[in-house]
Amino acid sequence: MTHAEGAPGSSDLVVVANRLPLDIDEDGGWQRSPGGLVTALEPTLRAREGAWVGWPGRPDVDPEPFDDDGLAIRPVSISADEVAEYYEGFANATLWPLYHDVVATPRFERSWWEAYRRVNERFADAAAQAAAEGATVWVQDYQLQLVPHLLRRRRPDLRIGFFLHIPFPPPELFDQLPWRDAVVEGLLGADVIGFQTAGGAENFRRVATRLTHAEAAPETGGDHLTAPDGRTVGVAAHPISVDASQLDEMARDPETATRAEALRHELGDPRTVLLGVDRLDYTKGIDVRLRAFAEVLGDGRLDRAETVLVQVATPSREHVEHYAEMRDVVERTVGRVNGEYATIGRPVIHYLHQGIPHEELVSFYRCADVMLVTPYRDGMNLVAKEYVASRPDGGGALVLSEFTGAADELGDGSYLVNPHDLHAVGDAIVAAASQDPQEARRRMGLLHAQVLEHDVERWAAGFLAALGVGS
Repeated sequence: MTHAEGAPGSSDLVVVANRLPLDIDEDGGWQRSPGGLVTALEPTLRAREGAWVGWPGRPDVDPEPFDDDGLAIRPVSISADEVAEYYEGFANATLWPLYHDVVATPRFERSWWEAYRRVNERFADAAAQAAAEGATVWVQDYQLQLVPHLLRRRRPDLRIGFFLHIPFPPPELFDQLPWRDAVVEGLLGADVIGFQTAGGAENFRRVATRLTHAEAAPETGGDHLTAPDGRTVGVAAHPISVDASQLDEMARDPETATRAEALRHELGDPRTVLLGVDRLDYTKGIDVRLRAFAEVLGDGRLDRAETVLVQVATPSREHVEHYAEMRDVVERTVGRVNGEYATIGRPVIHYLHQGIPHEELVSFYRCADVMLVTPYRDGMNLVAKEYVASRPDGGGALVLSEFTGAADELGDGSYLVNPHDLHAVGDAIVAAASQDPQEARRRMGLLHAQVLEHDVERWAAGFLAALGVGS
């Protein structure tokens, strides 16, 4: 890595996200923080000598911009107070619960809003400085919803896209936000606004036409609005995906199969392995799947001696009150179920409150007979797609909440369920665990083909094409 010497404003393609693809460590060095978004966008950015604007992951540091093998890294500094108010506060204690159907009660604090607005201004400044004349800027997610409008005020020459990775709520919920007009104005600064589902896009169109002077543009097929300033704004679903070919390749590796067999042996060689992999978040429905699992053990529909559930709960936002409360609920439930149904040396739930390396996670996917994805609401849920991509063997079954974006694409081969219906979740678990092998291969074959065809590269290329950026 070398520090950039070129003048600002040299990049024809700029990604703006809350986090950089690199994190700064305690010693001031940089380490990679790979994820699906980085995998999808980094090759395109490098090929175009693009820039990535984002926070380096540590508060109260202000590193210089630098070049990383053709990718311009443009750090945005955020103070510890701003992390508490902009990120943990407004983004994750106001917007997150509001956008996820008010599963938890959102808090509306003016100081949090002011921090959110201030940090969005800073991101807009950094993007304006990084972008070349007439460049394309792609802004990511709910933390930065004001950036498109702020950036357009600074640089009207730019082509601006925005993608929301979480659900966009119906007007009846969005209207609760005291600063709703400013958020809609912020998003309408983009030329293309992408959502995970058609329902999310329709929710936004309803909100925008009611709260602003935006109007539907039916001559464009219904996927566009005419913004108050007269611009045509694309508003459509662009469902995100995973690096399916990489997961498929990893899953086919003999070492992965060997590790999956070893995991099963470590679990006591049960007949059925159930798996949940989630951030420890109150929207993910971890509590309902644990209670449903206990119910089907209790009524004897699954044999407690031959069935185990592995629940991986990655630590997340533990300073936010709702998250700490959910951890207590989950851990108490795990203890209660094991206390009632386990035997010495044979727990029925194996609970891991820790992150799992990606390679190991693929082995977990290969090991699991049934994958449980039961959020109360989720924009997409990439774990469902990761599991499917990791099953080229045709084995496994997916129990999937109908309130995920993934249900729109994976409904045909999965066991769809309403996560608010405890008995239905239990029924789906039993059905998935006892399915006929031939039916299992048919279902998983449909799912696997879908995810391999509609992968993360196709998502990125499709959205950039809508913005007018070729491959």
